[in-house]
Amino acid sequence: MDSGDLMVFAAVARMGSITKAALFLDTVQSNVTQRIRRLEEELAVPLFHRHGRGVSLTPAGAQLLPYASQIDHMMNEARRAIGSDSVPGGLLRIGSMETTAAIRLPDVLVDYATEFPQVDISFATGTSQSLIDDVLERRLEGALVCAPVDHVDLVAEPVLTEELVVVTAPWVRSRPESSNVGRQPGWAQFRGDAKIAIFRHGCAYRERLERLLIRQGITSIKRMELGTLDGLLGCVRAGIAISLLPQSVVEGLAEDHRVAIHALPEHEGRVETLLVRRRDVVVSLALSCFVEKLRQHVQPMGDAGDSSDPDVEGVAVNRRLKADI
Repeated sequence: MDSGDLMVFAAVARMGSITKAALFLDTVQSNVTQRIRRLEEELAVPLFHRHGRGVSLTPAGAQLLPYASQIDHMMNEARRAIGSDSVPGGLLRIGSMETTAAIRLPDVLVDYATEFPQVDISFATGTSQSLIDDVLERRLEGALVCAPVDHVDLVAEPVLTEELVVVTAPWVRSRPESSNVGRQPGWAQFRGDAKIAIFRHGCAYRERLERLLIRQGITSIKRMELGTLDGLLGCVRAGIAISLLPQSVVEGLAEDHRVAIHALPEHEGRVETLLVRRRDVVVSLALSCFVEKLRQHVQPMGDAGDSSDPDVEGVAVNRRLKADI
């Protein structure tokens, strides 16, 4: 297959019209039509449905598009790489977990966009599993997800360490009442079902919280799936449910006594955030510079903060709590 034909195909797929693609590519419509027909003849399958409003992808075209888009991206990146200035540019498609996007990335993105204005950033949030799927399907160039990740087609590079804590309403104590000493911690005592506020299926923190509750002997779990971090925290603050989140996300709320956070033993609380990307794709200069910028902003891995101060009535005010269970 000719790379030029694939680039034309990708442009038509994005525009949904041969006429618009010709204008975008600064060529005549007949040239675009000829290239698409040549590609369809070579593959022996139709790639587009033709209709009055333009064109839409056939199933075969939808399968080809991620590969064509990647070739288009690599060709553009190769031109930039051999240029005299080697300045990152083009489209950078990255993703992140909601919690990481909320706390870790705002300053990174502002700094990156200021230093590299030639890069167009397409940013998506989701659960770890949905982001991994997007990288595998080439919809994203890279994504920040929760460890562990073990997939033959992916490279997973650690970029930061988070300290996970149980998050509850502010009146919930970490330690059990005197009558329950030696039993479950205070945050794990429920009348009836345990209610948890979590992101949708595929969230790694959700799975960890469920395993944690099971280890506490709690098997009756009611789940509240929410699409936003604000919604999740609102349910926790109201005492409707508990959650499991990075301490960096909720420590400000804890200091204001709007939630209580409860530490876990180090082997249960610490978790790595990984940057995942496809193994068979060349790392673009834009992504490489993004990772470098991210490392400049996040704390060194393994340094989760000071652990010298105790928690006060279940509300953590220091960066690293002493474990209560």
